[in-house]
Amino acid sequence: MSSTYGRNLKVSIFGQSHSPAIGVCIDGLPSGFKIDLQELGNFLKRRAPGQNSHSTARKEADEPEFLSGLVDGVTCGAPLTAVIRNTDVRSGDYDSLKDIPRPSHADFTAYIKNGESRDFRGGGEFSGRLTAPLCVAGGICLQLLKLEGISVAAHIVKIGNVNSQPFDPVNISESEIRRLQKAEFPVLDAQAGERMLAEIETAKKDGDSVGGIIECCAIGLPAGLGDPIFDGVENRIAAALFGIPAVKGVEFGNGFAAVGLRGSENNDAFYIEGNSVRTRTNRHGGILGGITSGMPLIFRAAFKPTPSIAKEQDSVSLSRRENVKLAVTGRHDPCIVPRAVPCVEAVAAIALYDILR
Repeated sequence: MSSTYGRNLKVSIFGQSHSPAIGVCIDGLPSGFKIDLQELGNFLKRRAPGQNSHSTARKEADEPEFLSGLVDGVTCGAPLTAVIRNTDVRSGDYDSLKDIPRPSHADFTAYIKNGESRDFRGGGEFSGRLTAPLCVAGGICLQLLKLEGISVAAHIVKIGNVNSQPFDPVNISESEIRRLQKAEFPVLDAQAGERMLAEIETAKKDGDSVGGIIECCAIGLPAGLGDPIFDGVENRIAAALFGIPAVKGVEFGNGFAAVGLRGSENNDAFYIEGNSVRTRTNRHGGILGGITSGMPLIFRAAFKPTPSIAKEQDSVSLSRRENVKLAVTGRHDPCIVPRAVPCVEAVAAIALYDILR
């Protein structure tokens, strides 16, 4: 099913943007694991809306209510199910969109797929709102990975035309990861971060939006995880990444930059360090042939600008079959990238824990 991901760990997302609740069911968690609910809550707050000027004004507590799978905060072996109540919906903002699809949204394709029965309010099941339960599953997987000595963190490397410093692909420290996980606006270059915020504010004042790139790493992974052809680590992570609305591209390691290099420039030389085989550079991003090499796993995800903008755009009336103008009202992020950082960490954690299981 399209709303379910995983093989050893099954993660199923349910609900719509304006339904009474959204939620997740996770099947395959080990029993006897005590979830740190405070740590999970802090993780969910990083994604939650309405916390600053560069996110939507919609305010949701995003506090998960566990219906099954937990006894006194400890997993019991049954599928874990959690719901998050939708408490700040304004469905009337979307009345006109039943007939007029928003450019670059899923409104038109949802109409083709599901017809008049689709839930068009807030994008329905295609909404970024569904990343909240995704982060519940990812937040739990992050805690499970930590027990295995594996850490995952992401940060913003580009918004609009403003670039920030990327990870050192060979040396990423735990302290650097912890700092990013606690940052309100996670970047490695604080000055670039200020310019990014200014870029978002300018777009917002223009009734427009901007996109960006998020870079994610995982350290502590053993060599040998994954399989070739269709079950590679890249395949599994990419499949989960595209479950985040607005993701339009992904690259691992050097990615597209590798095409401008010769083999002698792109290859990573091996060497022995202690009892381990390592590479002096890490242009392969920690994955060779779909299998982890033991070096830091590094990938980047590209996010398109938020399609819901106040600027007038060309669209159509589906019922009248005529061209119309549309200016989107309601509450929307001028840039989805800052709130998407924990979502990227979440899907990486889900994919990696699924592979590890």
